[in-house]
Amino acid sequence: MRQLATRLRRLPPSCGPVRLIGVDGHAGSGKSTFAGRLAGALGDPPVLHLDDLASHDELFAWTGRLLTQVIEPLRHGTTAHYAPYDWRSRRFGPPRPLPPAPVILIEGVGAGRRALRPHLAHLLWMEMPREEAWARGRARDGEEQREFWDGWVRAELLHFAEDPTRPYADTLVRQLPEGYEVLPGPMETRGPHHGVTHGEEPPAMW
Repeated sequence: MRQLATRLRRLPPSCGPVRLIGVDGHAGSGKSTFAGRLAGALGDPPVLHLDDLASHDELFAWTGRLLTQVIEPLRHGTTAHYAPYDWRSRRFGPPRPLPPAPVILIEGVGAGRRALRPHLAHLLWMEMPREEAWARGRARDGEEQREFWDGWVRAELLHFAEDPTRPYADTLVRQLPEGYEVLPGPMETRGPHHGVTHGEEPPAMW
């Protein structure tokens, strides 16, 4: 983790003065936990959770809010303000500040989407089969969230079919019984002059 953190800190800024680091993967793949541990290795930079920008009615239609409330201010070196969504009360709360720190992590399903990639300094993908990740997520959230998960799975399948992330990942992260294994991602192994094969999950690097 320290080696990865050192590498990320050395990247040039990608969004104004900020190095935006995306952590994407299927729901239940461990993105939040990994982002928290990576943040610890980086000296505790801000972590933006995309669950705060999504809502029940717009599971993936949050691009406009992200670009307007977060990306544009950071591009100009000013503090962003975004309104986090409360999943219990089903409404957006008061604005929360996000200062232009040297490094900011963005984690969540869709963190590597097409509209966001130009602003990222590095994109990480949690390497876990979607069925395994979804099973973990369902077990975590319990029976009361079964209906939500049924709708989520359909929405996630559609999202990654239309706007895949994994083919554009710089780094793959696989969770081990203890710690993580960090592997070169498709973008790093392919090189800048090779074409991208679109698809939700190309063959994994094991």
